[in-house]
Amino acid sequence: IATELFEILNKRKDGIGLAANQVGIDAAVAVVNVREPIVLINPEIVSRETEIPYYEGCLSFPGKGCHTKRYGTMVFSGVDTGEEAKGTWEDGQQKQNRELRTLEAVCVQHEIDHLNGMRILDRAQELTIRRTERKIGRNEKCPCGSGKKYKKCCIGK
Repeated sequence: IATELFEILNKRKDGIGLAANQVGIDAAVAVVNVREPIVLINPEIVSRETEIPYYEGCLSFPGKGCHTKRYGTMVFSGVDTGEEAKGTWEDGQQKQNRELRTLEAVCVQHEIDHLNGMRILDRAQELTIRRTERKIGRNEKCPCGSGKKYKKCCIGK
């Protein structure tokens, strides 16, 4: 099921997470692909700390987004080096890493909501009807013309 969900995401090229019930599969399985591919099977949130406001969209509601409240201290992939890390993070990638970890945490919570029958509109603090620009997906070809995937070329530059 996870393989099929990742294939659907890759084919669509406009999302970072997908729950099985969004595509008619009756299973408590979801996938997330922000920092690295994550498969969620029968997931549940067991701890909530540090509520954060977040603007998110959903493949089920194209062109719409809303402000929600999520929890931003969850770590799902890799090792969290913390706010004061040195070494490889001194070149400015630490901020990008923190933003990706927050996005990943929000996405995991979003997909768990789908599996529990909840929509982002149920969590909406404020609804925004139009997005002004289409964002480039991390696996799409870079617009600079290099032919490389965006995440390996110009992301964060």
